Amino acid sequence: MQITPELTFLADSVYKASKSESNGDVKTKGHPTVENEEDLDDLEAGPELPPEDDLQPDDEDGRFFGAGVSRSTANLLDFIEERDKDDAKPEKIDSAWLRKLALNFEKRISKNAELRAKFEDEPQKFMGSEADLDADIKALSILSEHPELYEDFAKLGCVASLVSLLSHDNTDIAIDAIEIINELSDEDVDAEPDQWDALIDAMLEADLLSLLYENIARMDEDLESDRAGVYHILGVMENLSSRSSIVLEIGLHTKFIPWLTSRIQKKEATVSQNKQFSAEILAILLQSSSENRASYVSQNGVDICLQLLSPYRKRDPAKGTEEEEYVENIFDCITCCVDDIGGKEKFVEAEGIELCLIMLREGKMSKPRALRLLDHSLSGPLGTICCERLVEAAGLKATFGLYLKRQASESTEHLLGILASLLRSLPAETSQRVRLLSKFEEKNWRIIDNLVTTRREAASGVAVVDKDIREEKAKLAAEEQGDRADEWLSRRLDAGLYTLQTADTILAWLVAEDDRAKHMVLETLADRGEGLEVIRKTLQEQLDTMSTSPDEQDPMLKDMISTLIGFL
Repeated sequence: MQITPELTFLADSVYKASKSESNGDVKTKGHPTVENEEDLDDLEAGPELPPEDDLQPDDEDGRFFGAGVSRSTANLLDFIEERDKDDAKPEKIDSAWLRKLALNFEKRISKNAELRAKFEDEPQKFMGSEADLDADIKALSILSEHPELYEDFAKLGCVASLVSLLSHDNTDIAIDAIEIINELSDEDVDAEPDQWDALIDAMLEADLLSLLYENIARMDEDLESDRAGVYHILGVMENLSSRSSIVLEIGLHTKFIPWLTSRIQKKEATVSQNKQFSAEILAILLQSSSENRASYVSQNGVDICLQLLSPYRKRDPAKGTEEEEYVENIFDCITCCVDDIGGKEKFVEAEGIELCLIMLREGKMSKPRALRLLDHSLSGPLGTICCERLVEAAGLKATFGLYLKRQASESTEHLLGILASLLRSLPAETSQRVRLLSKFEEKNWRIIDNLVTTRREAASGVAVVDKDIREEKAKLAAEEQGDRADEWLSRRLDAGLYTLQTADTILAWLVAEDDRAKHMVLETLADRGEGLEVIRKTLQEQLDTMSTSPDEQDPMLKDMISTLIGFL
């Protein structure tokens, strides 16, 4: 609390009053004077008690104890208490407050820059201004609770000033600025899209991306402060990645992807938080942009990821650790790369199929992730190269063997995806296709029993959801039904729609390929009074769905399903 003239006057009054009420004078410092020593026995030690009418009773809240305090002292305490209450009133955070904050912030920056230039060789003369600037940077944190001020914050030029501090000679100042930028742009901030966009656009105009890279390149993670700085930079990149245009900008016009690739390869006794976070950011950048994937593949990214995964073909990272998340993120990086033809080719060249098959046979934590990776590499119209390599690498035994055993629903989906891709992509009359079809015949076509069981379980789950959706549709207008179409599709997929469609696609292929297989399919369906019409219904619904959004579908897949329906 600030000492005001009023407080000084009251304090002086209390002091003088206490002096006038004592027995002594100034010169004797309050000690009594006596004529002879016999009188000492009649004296009382200490100052004389104040008159009884000048005492106050004990406070009900226990503030005053013993004999009490004087009325003048009590008045002083009451005055101080009232001033404290006024000081405790919360400050109103509004545009006026922001303008004042902006003005002070700009003054701090200017003063620090001026003192640094004037006393370049005498840091003790500008360190005080640096401490003040650091405090003002941290004070901006309160804006994350008031995103309605983001647009004004940008218009006042404060965003550009904050970003400019990333080039400050004092790394600690730059790190504090990065931390605040991370906090203000975080997805947990309850900002409207327009408010967030105004903030981010102002940051990008101030060359945020280049300054972030300059900082991350100059930091030494052996130092704790720099290690925290790297973490905050990665946090900012994660926040910015929610906008696809920024993801593309990061990938194609900065050196972040090469830096991230280098960082995830750094040898560490224990996988650190920053190493794991770097792998996570890399996965986000690759998943969000085909251009980024192409660039990464051209930089030998697929081979690097396979090398990083190789130690885990038999060894599992400890559960719940940074290392476990790191391995999952590396799998994510390479999985999205093999969705593109360039990634598939590099995957085959680097013997990725063979590594995945080893993981299927010997891995634990890596097994379901390797299965997912294989599914993605074999899928699509360009998956032939991977399908052929799988057969050549003796992968049919591993995949069919896993499907004949009970698997988790997600693993079952990937196994079905692999089988469907093999049937789709392996050319007719080739040795690879002959070997594939012969695997279906093993154990008296036992796999058909499994396929029919799988499709029935999935169909049952989808039927329950379909019933709920029909009831909901009956209560909604046509326009409202359109608004909820995506939600309903998502619920059907969660209930097993993809599994049902894929299992029926495989059964349709077997019916079309082999008369003996067709006989086994009919016989297996007949034990519940079903026929090929249940398979045809599933494929027709899938075909109808594809026709409603032709731009998002694979035209070759559409032709394939139409052909299979003809065989049914």
